[in-house]
Amino acid sequence: MRTRHRERHRMHRTGWLRAAVLGANDGIVSTASLLLGVASAHASHKAIVIAGLAGLVAGAMSMAAGEYVSVYSQADTEHADLQRERQELGNDEEGEHRELTAIYVGRGLDAKLASQVAEQLMAHDALGAHARDELGITETGLARPLQAAFASAASFTIGAALPLVVATLSPYSYLSLVVAATSLVFLAVLGGLSARAGGAHIARSTLRVVFWGTLAMLVTAGVGSVFGESP
Repeated sequence: MRTRHRERHRMHRTGWLRAAVLGANDGIVSTASLLLGVASAHASHKAIVIAGLAGLVAGAMSMAAGEYVSVYSQADTEHADLQRERQELGNDEEGEHRELTAIYVGRGLDAKLASQVAEQLMAHDALGAHARDELGITETGLARPLQAAFASAASFTIGAALPLVVATLSPYSYLSLVVAATSLVFLAVLGGLSARAGGAHIARSTLRVVFWGTLAMLVTAGVGSVFGESP
């Protein structure tokens, strides 16, 4: 008995995964860097925590607004292109058939077969065929502004809360060291989980995330040290 062939792809995750990873990574890095910068300026424990909390709220709102606006602009472009394609199909169906046939010929089909494929696909769903093969618009990659905004804001909040909780519970004298060390651990875990979810190379993804997080924290701590008050 033949078993059913199954393939596991992860392209359907790209929309929310990109927003979620970006949000969580930004939450950890920006909040940890902010905490270290303020701590390096010799602020009080209370001031450090308040700065971190303000950074969490501002960052989450900024991520939500930024993702919504940017992804909505993509959605507007997709909608405009689909409207234009719908008009072209209504005005010149034969020309659109030739256009689709040429696309399939360019992909390796002979002219006769390409014409037949184009004819059958257009009979089934002309706009869908042109959206997919001419414009590159698919259901999987379709812009979803609200989903992206929510995923970014929620993941940023979770990511930012991690170093903030550590800073709140850490003794003042060891705050910078503990926040930096735990934040690198959080980033490593995030890099590994996102790589696993997306089917990417875990070690490379983890190292990339940790490297840029370390750089951001070092630079911000240096700025706080240079411009802060002497103890």
